[in-house]
Amino acid sequence: MLPSSTVENYLKTIYLGSTSPGSAPHLLAMGQLASTLGVTPGTATTMVKTLAESGLVKYEPYTGVALTRAGEKLAALVLRRHRLVELFLVQVMGLRWDEVHEEAELLEHVVSNRLIDRMDEMLGRPEVDPHGDPIPDAEGVVKPQSGQTLLTCPLHTRVIVRRVIDQDKMFLRFIERNNLKPGESIEVEDRDNAADSVRVRGSDDRRITIGTRAGSKLLVQIARVIILVMLASSAVLAQNGARPFEITDNSFFVEEAFNQDAGVFQNIATFRMSARDEWDASFTQEWPLFGQTHQISYTIPFATATGGAGVGDAMIHYRIQLLTEGARTPAFSPRISLIVPSGNADRGLGSGGTGWQVNLPFSEQAGDTYLHWNVGATHLDGLLAPQAAASAIWRARPMLNLMLETLIQRTMSRGKKRVTVSPGARFGWNRGDAQVIVGVAAPVVWSDGSALLSGFGYLSYELPFNR
Repeated sequence: MLPSSTVENYLKTIYLGSTSPGSAPHLLAMGQLASTLGVTPGTATTMVKTLAESGLVKYEPYTGVALTRAGEKLAALVLRRHRLVELFLVQVMGLRWDEVHEEAELLEHVVSNRLIDRMDEMLGRPEVDPHGDPIPDAEGVVKPQSGQTLLTCPLHTRVIVRRVIDQDKMFLRFIERNNLKPGESIEVEDRDNAADSVRVRGSDDRRITIGTRAGSKLLVQIARVIILVMLASSAVLAQNGARPFEITDNSFFVEEAFNQDAGVFQNIATFRMSARDEWDASFTQEWPLFGQTHQISYTIPFATATGGAGVGDAMIHYRIQLLTEGARTPAFSPRISLIVPSGNADRGLGSGGTGWQVNLPFSEQAGDTYLHWNVGATHLDGLLAPQAAASAIWRARPMLNLMLETLIQRTMSRGKKRVTVSPGARFGWNRGDAQVIVGVAAPVVWSDGSALLSGFGYLSYELPFNR
């Protein structure tokens, strides 16, 4: 007989209460169990006795309760469903990480094992949920986590936030506003026992002071320990196993396979000046459509031509996040674009006709390097021009990336091959919920046996449009 939702809630609560991070398994006091579940002590005792008769718990009167091996496995499987549902709601459905706990509380009792296994596969067999909590495997085995809190980690040492032990919405929003989510690189500068406070310096050198209670809810790991583990591993680490990049979706010429997060839109401006004093510029705005899976955007180009300077042919884009990055799969988000004849063809600022473009971008992280590769084509005036591109982006510092991008194209006019190699750098900073990225590059274009050097500038401003 399958356990009821009530039984599952009791087992899960006992599991969480008796296996607190950083402490050995222990008996959970009956008063604490009753308080957590919102029931009277008498009701909790009656239920625990029933569970003990079923062989799921060990009950010691006037002392507390602990799970048996059978009870522990059932509780771990409930947690597996809960945490995979949370991750699915964030990564696929586009919900915020502070919204998913209550939804998962309901869904954990009704989703089938088959659906959960499919979610697990689709997400790339993740090891942690959006809050950094470990996800048990299909047998109920939980991978051990090591770490310290902000109250016990070394001072003046870079650490990585690994887990947030609190599902309260207001607390999670506080963590997000102050850039303390899992994956963030921070440093504890000082602890004031008299004031019950901890001073923290973030990856963007922003300093904040938080209470010791909040500091005890953040589990961290020393950054150099993580690096040593990465170097010792013979396998290429995907994003689930390496610290996430602080800057993504900000390449210059090679498209990255990441749609906008739900509730966040991006404004991008570019400018390029060649050695021949020819320039072009563009403005792009990207919006998520009902979540991260679907994205719409547009690009308005500006350029010089024989007839003067002006607006070129605009593009309207749709992109779908078919794959999120996992342990064995790259991110993949194909895009299709409509080319609108908004430029003046007589002045050399447009083609005078409608066209389309398709691009297939892939992205995968390998430690402190991100690899991106694209294949696509543009159709305009009855001509089809294929293109391929690849880039490597290295994280020199949390908010500083060095880049090398390569693009191979067939030109529309004569079908000649054009190769672009562009070394560059991007850096930025976070201000609350917004992120500003500035980039520079020196693209060199080879075509018809000659090379042309240009200077390139990039500016991105990303911010939420709802809260």
